[in-house]
Amino acid sequence: MPERTERLGGQGNRENMPMNRRTTVVSSNNDMFERREAAIPRGVGSACRIVIDRAENSELFDVEGRRYIDFAAGIAVMNVGHSHPKVREAVTAQLEKVAHACFQVTPYTPYIELAERLNAAAPGPSPKKTIFLTSGAEAVENAIKIARRHTGRSAVITFTGGYHGRTMFTLGMTGKVVPYKAGFGPMPGDIFHVPFPIDLHGVSVDASMHAIEQVFKGDVEASGVAAIVLEPILGEGGFYPAPPALMRRLRELCDQHGILLVADEIQTGFARTGKMFAMHHHDVEVDLMTVAKSLGGGLPISGVIGRAEIMDAPTAGGLGGTYGGNALSCAAGLAVLDIIEEEGLCDRAVAQGARIQAHMKKAAERLEVIGDVRGTGAMCAVELFQDASRKKPAPELAKKAQALALEEGLVVLSCGLHGNVLRVLAPLTISDPLLDEGLAILEHSIERAMGAI
Repeated sequence: MPERTERLGGQGNRENMPMNRRTTVVSSNNDMFERREAAIPRGVGSACRIVIDRAENSELFDVEGRRYIDFAAGIAVMNVGHSHPKVREAVTAQLEKVAHACFQVTPYTPYIELAERLNAAAPGPSPKKTIFLTSGAEAVENAIKIARRHTGRSAVITFTGGYHGRTMFTLGMTGKVVPYKAGFGPMPGDIFHVPFPIDLHGVSVDASMHAIEQVFKGDVEASGVAAIVLEPILGEGGFYPAPPALMRRLRELCDQHGILLVADEIQTGFARTGKMFAMHHHDVEVDLMTVAKSLGGGLPISGVIGRAEIMDAPTAGGLGGTYGGNALSCAAGLAVLDIIEEEGLCDRAVAQGARIQAHMKKAAERLEVIGDVRGTGAMCAVELFQDASRKKPAPELAKKAQALALEEGLVVLSCGLHGNVLRVLAPLTISDPLLDEGLAILEHSIERAMGAI
């Protein structure tokens, strides 16, 4: 038998190794998109037909060197801006110590320190505990696991328009079919949807609460419901805030029937709404809260924060994950919390939101398709209709405005059940002149879209 000369990792026999392991020559966005389409399945969609090479604070630069103002922030991930120096420094310093050890095997200090700080920052007076995971969907899945273990029940009630993730169970919880659920059925059982109260669309708090009572009568008894889950402000559903009356009545209902109230703060957390968490705008305390997105400043991390006695319901080994609370991500999370405090980003979100709404409400005076401008802090939305009656949503107009904005150097996303809402999620660290430049592009793009549709 001939002697083997190759080493582990395939270092030997180089003549048989592929020569095109990595192509570094980049010619254009179109070239990169051809490679993207050849290598990546179509199910991973992209809102913009550009390929980003680098990002700085609130600006993106594509492979052709063109600059874009970022009104998407990686879908509300970059609240502290792209490549914040403090995040870079924290991650670099942690990388020199340990990148990964798996907290369930050998715990490390950043996980513990970040949990302590979030427990102290979470709304409500009850003692808290926190578990870290990797993605927002994973956080929601674990919140349901905890709720089921604590209550001994299985059913979950969520709201139409809510978005909770793309895993199979969170997909069942998500209240929007296209593009998320279409073709992936059947959905998991014991999940029930009720309308989210939106005055603009004729749904009241009374109607939502009545729908829950109808679920109790027609689908599952109240004693079989583990949790009611909602976003304090619908994200993908259109940036509609939950009325304070809804939160109070849900808290009363949950207390009456022994149901856990769960706030999905994945998009609303970490200063986006002018408070550390959106639940700080309400006078009720939830039982569990999911977090993700901006916590990591660009690194993947999520978590469940909840009342200590509820969080302790699962036995040892019942919760966890190999990468959950990765040391680098925890270090980034600690830096993010420092930045929010040191740079006053909650106050900055309030000022930024006021600036956004003032500009777009003025634009609405002459552009009748802008039927509503709303926001909580710097989580703002512009809803488009076909005419001033505000009865017919205009999804094609929103799609066209989004495309025209990209042509002019602005990245902005749409949302809503009808796809007719343009959402503004700029980094909270964006400068006022750059914010104004982006808003001018947004206004101009809507006006151009009106003439093109």
